[in-house]
Amino acid sequence: MEANWRKRSNLQAFLSGTTPRVPISPFPKTNSYWQPVLQGKVENFNLEDLWDQYREWSAYGLGVPIVLDNGASVVEYYVPYLSAIQIYTSKSHALTRCMLEDSEKESFSDDSESEKLSRLSDVSDDFLVDQDASWSSRHLLGQLYLQYIEYGSPYARIPLFDKVNELAQNYPGLTLFKSVDISPASWMSVAWYPIYHIPSCRNVKDLSTCFLTYHTISTLFQENNDVLEEVTEDSCSANTGDMMEKTRGSISLRPFGLATYKLEGDLWINPETSDNEVMSTLYSAAYSWLKQLVVEHHDFDFFTTH
Repeated sequence: MEANWRKRSNLQAFLSGTTPRVPISPFPKTNSYWQPVLQGKVENFNLEDLWDQYREWSAYGLGVPIVLDNGASVVEYYVPYLSAIQIYTSKSHALTRCMLEDSEKESFSDDSESEKLSRLSDVSDDFLVDQDASWSSRHLLGQLYLQYIEYGSPYARIPLFDKVNELAQNYPGLTLFKSVDISPASWMSVAWYPIYHIPSCRNVKDLSTCFLTYHTISTLFQENNDVLEEVTEDSCSANTGDMMEKTRGSISLRPFGLATYKLEGDLWINPETSDNEVMSTLYSAAYSWLKQLVVEHHDFDFFTTH
């Protein structure tokens, strides 16, 4: 029994528990230009379904099972906060204007929701590149549709689900976009802060550890494994197969990057597992990603220097 729990990785339990699993959505039928090129090669999900994965976690916290050094088990509850997000797409300003106009006309428009979404997707047709779906550097990023970076104190933040709904009032694409509508450089970072653990126990310093996870929110790079390498300049940190896993009608958006705060001792890092390598690789990936996109991520800088 002792050998079993000592070989367990609390870090891996955290990464697994905080991985959103989003239901696969049918491929859009409203855009005949790129449907024949990509259908069957990449998966698709609605961003609205992604945010819905955080609804309950934002309200009650996400429970992560932790095994202590003495073999006892506790469940640590974390609340997710939107630490940063960038969404790149094509013709972002026109797309924003189009969606806002539709929103204003919604009360008296006879158009169905599908017709509205059809018009929105038409605006971003030329985001996808030439007919053979090959990538080039000028198409890699697209235009920045939305950027949000949190600077406030953790105590003054609102949970991720509520923050997304707040941002969506000015950026409706945040809930209307599909994962194949946005550039492969689109990403988000989630800050996980602990709130309590059950059963309560004292003097367990590492139970106050905070985490930053980084996730891609586009599925377009599934057919182009070199895309993230171009952005991160570090091929070992761009294993797209590890970041998106399809299982039983859903896509698991595993973190491609990670940073920690107040991680001390050996509660989270088990030397008998690959934890040290995982930590190093994920941190390097986050660092390279931010560097290549020229992003000053406040939480990442704070976690790194404290």
